[in-house]
Amino acid sequence: MAKRDFYDILGVNRDASEEEIKKAYRKLAMKYHPDRNPDNPRSEEHFKEVKEAYEILSDGQKRAAYDQYGHAGVDPQAGMGAAGAGGFSDAFGGIFDEIFGGGRGARSNVYRGADLRYNLEVTLEQAAFGTETKIRIPTMEVCDACRGSGAKAGTQPKTCPTCQGSGQVRLQQGFFSIQQTCPKCHGTGRFIADPCAPCHGAGRVKQHKTLAVKIPAGVDEGDRIRLSSEGEHGVNGGPSGDLYVQIHLKAHSVFQREQNDLHCEMPISFTTAALGGEIDIPTLDGAAKIRVPPETQSGKTFRLRGKGIKGVRSHAHGDLLCHVVVETPVHLTERQKELLRELEESSRENSDQHNPRAKSWMDRVRDFFAAT
Repeated sequence: MAKRDFYDILGVNRDASEEEIKKAYRKLAMKYHPDRNPDNPRSEEHFKEVKEAYEILSDGQKRAAYDQYGHAGVDPQAGMGAAGAGGFSDAFGGIFDEIFGGGRGARSNVYRGADLRYNLEVTLEQAAFGTETKIRIPTMEVCDACRGSGAKAGTQPKTCPTCQGSGQVRLQQGFFSIQQTCPKCHGTGRFIADPCAPCHGAGRVKQHKTLAVKIPAGVDEGDRIRLSSEGEHGVNGGPSGDLYVQIHLKAHSVFQREQNDLHCEMPISFTTAALGGEIDIPTLDGAAKIRVPPETQSGKTFRLRGKGIKGVRSHAHGDLLCHVVVETPVHLTERQKELLRELEESSRENSDQHNPRAKSWMDRVRDFFAAT
């Protein structure tokens, strides 16, 4: 018959604290104690079951083994027995130590600090020409009160009683013996009886620091700038992580960027589109002039070579592409409306010549209806 789950026997969750486990055991031990149930032959079985569950779950090392391997992890009869399995597991212990980095001595508890990311918005002009700015970031710094030890001033962390300072506990599963992180000290090998108040025993506190960031010319949306060792401080003297500044471009009132090219819409009057003319357009280097030929249609694109952006990894500047939008006049006076009607009347005399695109479109429409 399969053995019941120890947590179910005590009626506690798998993340129950030591105090919750002890409280549940006391309650059930009193309930099922044989002296209190002389007429119930099964009470002794329940009492032994509760006692066994408590003995396993109240011991940190045995509980860790049970959590990972179930009943097999705490069964002394598994594999070759206590004596035989000991020698066998010792023989394999060195192999597992080499593979998993356990070693016979204390495991290194030095950890690299976490990398950080900071989202930085820059204008199109700043991205094109480069700039230098300052940012203020939250980070975890070494606690000044305890100098990173996590223990209250005047005290020192003690060796973890569960793993004896190694940060690892050895678990036996049948013939094999492997190591895992100590559940009590979480791999640090230390136990802090009197934690430092400012950092609550962590050895690090949250602070803010100001850094100068140099934005190279040509950066684009999504580019990252790496600031070495400006991330969070490491644990137990480990190296600091890095800070990655992620670039985001602010929307521009005139230009839209596409890689190293710039795009803009260029509204022109109906008269300029029909008769041609010269107009001023803005560029990142200042104003430039474009000659609009007569009979320019809406949607035509003018390319100004070299007036875009020189990317970080580019050898040449991109282009500026101006897309013409012919603007329909609004708020016309009666005289202006009269002139436009006269123009419309005069254009009807030879509409095929004055409006070739309209004629071509109407021809395609007639062909479409004729085919249907």
